[in-house]
Amino acid sequence: MLRSLSVDSLMPYAGVVLLILGGSFFFPQVLSADYLSQQLQIAAFLGLLATGATIVILLGHIDLSVPWVLTGAAILSTALVGSGNPVLSALAVPAALAFGALIGVINGLGVAILRIPSMVWTLAVNSMLLGLAVLNTGGFNPKGESSPLMIAMASGDLLGLPVSFLIWIALSAALAWFLTRTPFGRYLRSIGFNEKATFLSGVSTPSVVFAAFAIAGMCSALGGVMLAGYANQAYQSMGDPFLLPTIAAVVIGGTSILGGRGGLFGTVGGALFITLLTSILSVMQIDDAWRNIIFGTIILIMLLFQTLRKGAVA
Repeated sequence: MLRSLSVDSLMPYAGVVLLILGGSFFFPQVLSADYLSQQLQIAAFLGLLATGATIVILLGHIDLSVPWVLTGAAILSTALVGSGNPVLSALAVPAALAFGALIGVINGLGVAILRIPSMVWTLAVNSMLLGLAVLNTGGFNPKGESSPLMIAMASGDLLGLPVSFLIWIALSAALAWFLTRTPFGRYLRSIGFNEKATFLSGVSTPSVVFAAFAIAGMCSALGGVMLAGYANQAYQSMGDPFLLPTIAAVVIGGTSILGGRGGLFGTVGGALFITLLTSILSVMQIDDAWRNIIFGTIILIMLLFQTLRKGAVA
């Protein structure tokens, strides 16, 4: 993960430090171990989604099906647990991950084979998943419950650290190694820079696109499983608040929205920054309108700084 270290990827970490110091000036409890541990736990949910989104954005595409892949995985996993069948209950998490991978493959089909812009195709897939969920539940909150494993993944702790955070970091480290030490990572970035040239060099670009979207789908599904474990249930539209923060975490972390440049180290910092910023604004009891204005302004400032710095380097 450290091979993607750059000024852009370090910026969100500097922002995290400033938020902690500034927040502690008004609310000393920001420096408490309990508060920081809680923020790591919450950041893990956003971070898992942003991890998958980073893979797709490095490719030069974008995945807007995140909200209902998350929600669908949560509904599926809790429904299997709530069935009362021990076998189905044991398959809840693997089935949810398989669901995420399947939706990722469908996204890859539209983008790589049908050549439909990823923004349009994944948004349509997200809308279809919404419709399927409404047909399945009748518009009501789905029935079911979380398994002990799902609850432990979301709310457990190990050596004083949230299990959700450890899962997120372990997954990010594994994918970072995969991106830097295997041909897949090189192909991924090459497609982000110039897909046609990569294809003409002999790379099976559709295979890379399929794999990238499948990984992203599984990350979104894992986020849904853990959110369901955190709330001990699934509910309609539970993924809707995560779409824009997910993309913002990736971009704030230094990954170019145009593809080809960035990495998971910065994404981790971006997810931590957004989680902490949201929490501190909430603790300060700032009205939602001003909270959104401050949130958007800080993100724009950080992105503007990145743009100006890249322009100066060029």
